[in-house]
Amino acid sequence: MMRAVGYRETGPIDKLEALIDVELPIPSITDANSRDLLVKVHAVSVNPVDTKVRSGAIPLPADPVRVLGYDAAGIVEQVGTGCQGSFKKGDSVYYSGSLIRAGTNAEYHLVDERIVGHKPPSLTMAEAAALPLTTITAYEMLFERLDICGSKRPPAGGDTLLIIGGAGGVGSMAIQLARVLAPDMTIIATASRDETEDWVRGLGAHHIINHRQPMAPQFKEKGLKAPGYVFSTTHTKDHLHDIVELMPPQSKLGMIDDTDVLNVMALKKKSISFHWELMFTRPLFETPDMDEQGKLLDKVSKLVEEGKIKSTATVTAGKINAETLINAHTVIESHKAKGKIVLEGF
Repeated sequence: MMRAVGYRETGPIDKLEALIDVELPIPSITDANSRDLLVKVHAVSVNPVDTKVRSGAIPLPADPVRVLGYDAAGIVEQVGTGCQGSFKKGDSVYYSGSLIRAGTNAEYHLVDERIVGHKPPSLTMAEAAALPLTTITAYEMLFERLDICGSKRPPAGGDTLLIIGGAGGVGSMAIQLARVLAPDMTIIATASRDETEDWVRGLGAHHIINHRQPMAPQFKEKGLKAPGYVFSTTHTKDHLHDIVELMPPQSKLGMIDDTDVLNVMALKKKSISFHWELMFTRPLFETPDMDEQGKLLDKVSKLVEEGKIKSTATVTAGKINAETLINAHTVIESHKAKGKIVLEGF
């Protein structure tokens, strides 16, 4: 048996038994041609998706306790016979899992090798666990959806990127990746507190504006060029009017947060293109290019070792158990988190 953390019923984080400690059978690789790795989990991090799933996704009938967790770092214990990569027992790995499989808040976890990377050797398990989900999300949005390094840049503002929510987990990685992989790009990040301003500046943002105030006037006051690219990581619905006012014609807007209604007609007059990003799409549909996520994590591992990317772990909350995860979910739902909250050990 193994220790794990999950829930039986959806609900708010202050509900009794919102998350509970449980014991479950250790998963095993049973399919003859499985591409799974069995990983002994050493550290995890907490993401907004954890809180969203806990609030609204009921456990499956055959799985009365739903285990959350989408980031992990650990050691490979077993390699499926269908695996085609270079992983072997004893390898240190890091990855973000799948929405439709059991989560990483457990001592052992099964994950498809195609979305797994080799852990950066210089990072601790906790530091590495902070990276996968946010790294993949930021990279796919910037370089695949918005295509900020592509040959067809917006005619105005094509060398300027605005990241709304720069101090969050995804924003923190987007700043670093853009600074390293798009060195000619001017990066403007939003932050609303002194500590988050210091954080995004330390990550490499060239300029900072406050997202709690109208953004267009701040650009004018600071003499900043209107951004050809906007990556909105949070509260996009609330900022949309301000974003559209700020962006030049034929620019590109990407978002990752959830909203029931979004008036995209506001984008039509300026022919602003709109892009969604969900880093779970590839593993969810097992797309032919699913292995791009594992390749990306290996690429970022090298960037970490070269000193070009740093972990965004800011708080090690404690051991992986219900109490510490409840505390972490509470912080995430307050929308005041800076970087990533990590947990280590059981």
